[in-house]
Amino acid sequence: MAVTVTPYDSTDAAAIDAAHRVVAAAQAVDLPDLPVGDRAEFGLLVAHPPHGNVIHQALARRDGEVAGHLRMRLPQLENTGIATAELTVDPARRRQGVGRALLAYARKVAAEHGRQRLIGETPGPLPGGPERAAPGAAFAAAAGAQAALAEVRRRLDTTRLDQAALAALHDSARARAAGYRTVAWRGPVAEEYVVDVARLESRLLIDAPTGDLAIEAEQVDAARFREIERIQRLRGRRRYHVGAVHEATDRLVAWTMIDRGPSTPWHAWQEITIVDPAHRGHRLGLLVKVENLRHALAHEPALAAIDTWNAAVNDHMISINEQLGFRPVDAWTDWQLTI
Repeated sequence: MAVTVTPYDSTDAAAIDAAHRVVAAAQAVDLPDLPVGDRAEFGLLVAHPPHGNVIHQALARRDGEVAGHLRMRLPQLENTGIATAELTVDPARRRQGVGRALLAYARKVAAEHGRQRLIGETPGPLPGGPERAAPGAAFAAAAGAQAALAEVRRRLDTTRLDQAALAALHDSARARAAGYRTVAWRGPVAEEYVVDVARLESRLLIDAPTGDLAIEAEQVDAARFREIERIQRLRGRRRYHVGAVHEATDRLVAWTMIDRGPSTPWHAWQEITIVDPAHRGHRLGLLVKVENLRHALAHEPALAAIDTWNAAVNDHMISINEQLGFRPVDAWTDWQLTI
């Protein structure tokens, strides 16, 4: 029987139920150590799309049963030539043409929106790491996609933190950071620093390695950053931040963030860490990361695992993360497909 793919919107509770079942089933097989979030959290993700993006979601059915899910992000402010795609196939329905049908549908939607490229990612194993079946990589290559960026996921087991080593790292970083003070916050950034934080957010895709991905840096101002914060609150995210302020100018020049979902108190994501180029060489990246780790753990006593991704060639940030205790788990590939 042919596979059919049909879109759904954020008001279709039955479709969201089915989508969550497919995503949870696939993750239990492919990435069992990562949280998928409960149905309520998944619904909040659907209901509150990221600022400046159109989200297109669809279900694939085979033999009348839901067998796959597609989530596409179509940027509207920058990167208007690309779309990102997350294709998920129920493990019980793999090798039955569901993935091919979802990809064909994604290409059609992307073309209708004037996009020239589809971007997606797949996990794979690392030597000495957990076993990882890699059907996604073989599927992407067979579809004609090009491997554009290699990344590695690392995890920090916070239950095994070496507090003495962490204190030594903090002291050595603090000693190099004369003329800077740190500020910590939860929720919205203080008005006096929002312009600086937005400016640092804009630097992310300038400073981080992006390989052969055809992506542009985002132009984030204070108003756009406030909208990003609003959406994260609506999604129930709990976010912890530490920044470094240059005392001579009172400008916030370094910033890091840890993010936790509403249904997984044991798990969080280490998100952005960035230092203004004019203020590098003072170990500010290490300083804010150590302090933010302590900040998050003080408010999240159940937090046991923090995951982060780095481009495989990002030696500087990898070195900082490994000093904190992050260890490699699996390899990831960002794929780019010309439509």
